Amino acid sequence: MKLLVVEDDLRIADIVRRTLAEAGYAVDVVHSAPAGVEAFEIETYDLVVLDLMLPGLPRGGMDVCDRIRDLNKNIPILMLTALDSARNRVEGLDAGADDYLVKPFHLVELLARVRALLRRAPRALSPVLHAQGVTLEPATRTATRAGRSIALTAKEYAVLEYLMSNAGQIISSSELIDHAWDSNYEGFSNVVQTYIRYLRQKLTLPGEVEIIETRRGSGYLIAADR
Repeated sequence: MKLLVVEDDLRIADIVRRTLAEAGYAVDVVHSAPAGVEAFEIETYDLVVLDLMLPGLPRGGMDVCDRIRDLNKNIPILMLTALDSARNRVEGLDAGADDYLVKPFHLVELLARVRALLRRAPRALSPVLHAQGVTLEPATRTATRAGRSIALTAKEYAVLEYLMSNAGQIISSSELIDHAWDSNYEGFSNVVQTYIRYLRQKLTLPGEVEIIETRRGSGYLIAADR
């Protein structure tokens, strides 16, 4: 899942980004209200972590929240603020935020709030995915093949989910990086190849057919069931 963090405090933004990334989410970070609006207008996200006190627009995070709600009524918005008054909380919720977290906050609580919001979001009701004998349940983030449970890391799950959601289509490495990591990923170039290898090792026992195909020069493919 891909998250947008809009936070002008660079230190807090980096801590939140690293915490969410370590939990398996792809994370984009921007540092002003206009940048938050622009990012949401050009990218697709599953959840927004939004600071209330942002530069660039008269009402800061409130204006960003209003614009996001104009574009998407359902996406979860977790609002962050240093203002801990009932009036501020009510204003944030009335603007369209789904939850409210007051700074300073514990990172474990941030992750718990994110998980709870994603479970309640429409995407959490996605149907079970089936392809080539593998079953993937997005609501519980579990995978099985031939009746056996397959333990996946957060990144392995994200890669497999995207391939199975697009079964029958060739998916490029850059598409997988955009989905499972983030648009600013600058790590090692063969990260997708590495995770495809991990998945193949977990999904395929001796004698079983390999379900992830490599199309040289194009990307990877899981064939759709007929």
